[in-house]
Amino acid sequence: MTYRAPLNDMLLALNHGAGLKAALEAGHYGDFDPDIAAAVLEEAGKFATDVLAPLNRVGDQNGIKLKDGKVTTAPGWPDAYKRWTEAGWNAVSGSEDFGGQGLPAAINAACTEIWSASNVAFGLCPLLTASAIEALDAHGSDELKKIYLGKLISGEWTGTMQLTEPQAGSDVGALRTRAEPAGDGTYRLNGSKIFITYGEHDMTDNIVHFVLARLPDAPGGTKGISLFLVPKFLVNADGSLGARNDIYASGVEHKLGMHASPTCTMTMGDHGGAIGYLIGEENQGMRCMFTMMNQARLGVGLEGVGIADRAYQHALAYAQERRQGRAVGKQGEGSDPIIVHPDIKRMLLQMRALTAAARSICYATAVALDVSMRAKDAKVRAEAAARGALLTPIAKAFSTDIGSEVAYLGVQVHGGMGFIEETGAAQYYRDARITSIYEGTNGIQAIDLVTRKLGANGGAAVWALLSELSGIVKQVEASNDPAFGTTGAKLRDGLASLERTSKWLLERLASAPNEALAGATPYLRLFGSAVGGCMLAHEALAAKAEGGDAQRHVAVARFFAENVTVQAGALERTVMDSADSVVGADAVLLG
Repeated sequence: MTYRAPLNDMLLALNHGAGLKAALEAGHYGDFDPDIAAAVLEEAGKFATDVLAPLNRVGDQNGIKLKDGKVTTAPGWPDAYKRWTEAGWNAVSGSEDFGGQGLPAAINAACTEIWSASNVAFGLCPLLTASAIEALDAHGSDELKKIYLGKLISGEWTGTMQLTEPQAGSDVGALRTRAEPAGDGTYRLNGSKIFITYGEHDMTDNIVHFVLARLPDAPGGTKGISLFLVPKFLVNADGSLGARNDIYASGVEHKLGMHASPTCTMTMGDHGGAIGYLIGEENQGMRCMFTMMNQARLGVGLEGVGIADRAYQHALAYAQERRQGRAVGKQGEGSDPIIVHPDIKRMLLQMRALTAAARSICYATAVALDVSMRAKDAKVRAEAAARGALLTPIAKAFSTDIGSEVAYLGVQVHGGMGFIEETGAAQYYRDARITSIYEGTNGIQAIDLVTRKLGANGGAAVWALLSELSGIVKQVEASNDPAFGTTGAKLRDGLASLERTSKWLLERLASAPNEALAGATPYLRLFGSAVGGCMLAHEALAAKAEGGDAQRHVAVARFFAENVTVQAGALERTVMDSADSVVGADAVLLG
């Protein structure tokens, strides 16, 4: 079964659930033509269907190979990447000053979903290059931008993020990679990094690594970390490639999924030290790296959306074709397609509704980030930046949890055949699992939400969002449309739970921080369930207002409200009532 981008659903989510149309009408996007969005997504969908989707299974079955420090990707991948760059897909949101198309991040976000749905292991490569572009553009010197930025934006060269070390894991402050000043403005790096996605490959002739390292006199912890640009090949004055740098892939991981994406152990310093160039200021590497990290977190959330949508399409097609059992009350001979059975319908609706909600949250994050950079009014930019910061951990964690859950349901819809690799359902499940770990585990995202984003400016971003979403609930209730069922009531209850829980956590952060941390993960789920439900309702209202077939959007919004948002009350009680059972569990876990 091939992949087809759900363009109508994506555009509805982008324009209404995510607020792109409102931002355009407010003038925050300047002279951007909204019709471009539909045209770009249509072409992206064609490229994904024709070029990337056919290679998804090929990549999973063939994987990658490492020999003599060189990685060979799966058959067809280098050619697909060449076609990708020639078509301009890597440059969609890149700066026009360096050869990019300058389109909004929200448009690129929708494209990222398409690449992830059609071939997530392929899409990982440009996703990390986009993060490298962000860091270099924001913090690099003019000289480094002149040499590297145009090549990264075009996709002629790719980029990596190199943070993790074996002894440090997510504790970046414990890293040991060293950077010694060479006396000529460059540095010599020595050390090793693990879990480096596309750290080595054969799709481009150069790879630009962004590496965290510690200077000799640097203070301990995260305050003593600097960021360096370390190219695979040095670049000559005329722009041609020069000598091979002292950074190599010394190993590749054998993984549960993402078989076609090389996950490398990178070694620096076997031949005198890898030559690196400082990005930003000394000992300010974490600030620079978070520019990369936040962009990547949204991108990984979109991976969750993409995998979920692909798993849903696959399961839906199977349920329409697979015959087993009879519909209740059906007479005559023969079996019916399994989609007639209520439990299959329930699972498919769960898959579709969860995917749609995660999509809207991710798109809304991208729109907020766009407005924070594009709006003319400083107050509007600041409020949008706060909205984007608040939504980023939710976009990453909620959406990747959804990716795994939807892929799990996809296997279940297939029954026994889902456990067999030939159907393809198992690959989505395997590929989805890592996304909850990428770019800061989802537990770290929940901690970030509670300890940093919730309390920023006294919770102003949260209260502003709640007020906006309450307006959507009022519109649902005022519509008096029986097709919405109890959607309005369920959403209102969900927002009330979110408000009470937010206030409780703010108080506990000051008086009993461990209790707040114990409830961080269910709080993030509560947040996503309430926000996602309101966004889907907004999309359904917009579909009704625009005419046409709005019934399916209303049905999806209703299902989400009555089956997912309805869990908000239980999540509220989990956050508030179960903290002591977590914090006081040492005797059980450590005894």
